[in-house]
Amino acid sequence: MVHDIGLAEELAQDALVAALEQWPESGVPDNPGAWLMAVGKRRAIDRIRRRQRLEHKLEEIGRDLESQAPPELDVPDDEHIEDDVLRLIFTACHPVLPVHARVALTLRMLGGLTTDEIAHAFLVSEPTVAQRIVRAKRTLSEAGVPFEVPEGPDRAARLSSVLEVIYLIFNEGYAASAGDAWVRTDLCQEALRLGRILAGLAPGEPEVHGLAALMEIQASRTRARTGPSGEPIPLLEQDRGRWDRLLIHRGYAALLRAKDLGEPPGPYVLQAAIAASHAQAPTAEDTDWAQIASLYEILATVAPSPVVELNRAVAVGMAHGPEKGLDIADALVDEASLRGYHLLPSVRGDLLERLGRWDEARTQFERAAELTRNAPERKALLDRAASVGGRAQ
Repeated sequence: MVHDIGLAEELAQDALVAALEQWPESGVPDNPGAWLMAVGKRRAIDRIRRRQRLEHKLEEIGRDLESQAPPELDVPDDEHIEDDVLRLIFTACHPVLPVHARVALTLRMLGGLTTDEIAHAFLVSEPTVAQRIVRAKRTLSEAGVPFEVPEGPDRAARLSSVLEVIYLIFNEGYAASAGDAWVRTDLCQEALRLGRILAGLAPGEPEVHGLAALMEIQASRTRARTGPSGEPIPLLEQDRGRWDRLLIHRGYAALLRAKDLGEPPGPYVLQAAIAASHAQAPTAEDTDWAQIASLYEILATVAPSPVVELNRAVAVGMAHGPEKGLDIADALVDEASLRGYHLLPSVRGDLLERLGRWDEARTQFERAAELTRNAPERKALLDRAASVGGRAQ
């Protein structure tokens, strides 16, 4: 209605304040979302009334509101996105914005992530992300971008940004970048929900199915990823009997749908294939690390990045020995984007420990503990550093 993200956020907050004031006395309405939307729209109309230069827009909005059926009675056709959150994600991923700004804005508005969490996900500074978000809001407002559902080629053009957004939300839930919890189940579930909806809306897009498969299989490990006190449990030490077989089978099915479309595998399909390789191994010892290393090599060609190289170092170290894995990891030490990334010293520490280079390994684990902002992960890394000496003896 107002064509301004900042103003829309203010109106939404006004509606929430009204709910906090009224609901304790009147009770929660049968349709809280519709109630909040109605209050927000009324506040928008009030705001527009006070702005003389937009009186004509008030008349248009008033006529539109009078002619519209209640939101819950709308019946969208198959070509329309039926989920409100997903609709807004597509809207925020408008081509007028740079890709990094689309993702940052969507994560901040709709993904439940703070600016700090987004910065960690992007491996950039918090002020950088904050500036991206402010500029993105200003750009959308100045360009007069209509907040509408894209169709046809326009929807396809925004798909890669939407996939990136959903996966970043999932990743923040799967391994929280900060705080006292290692796993944020709410974010994982929201990303899974969005991924499943998108897979139903875009059945001919292999990368959509690839992302769905990847998240399903990774989510299957949730119960096995933490111990009694919430401490992280590494993949190779997890009780695979606690992995959710239903989610694994859903992931397999999504991966098969992607492969059946017959297109060359993209980044999400390849990552899903890697996750499937882990899921197929009944024990950690049965893992086909050579296959996983080969998949990472392909992934590094299709979607090269320092993080992919770091993951490849792990796989190569398991498949062909820690020396070769360490060579790959060492080559990333001067990579600027990984300078504050705690998993780089963590991986190097593991490889050094397997090579019997105890002092160096301990230093790397301590460095990783300094860099992480997640409390359970920090404790686990410090415990790992302390145990290196004992293993040496």
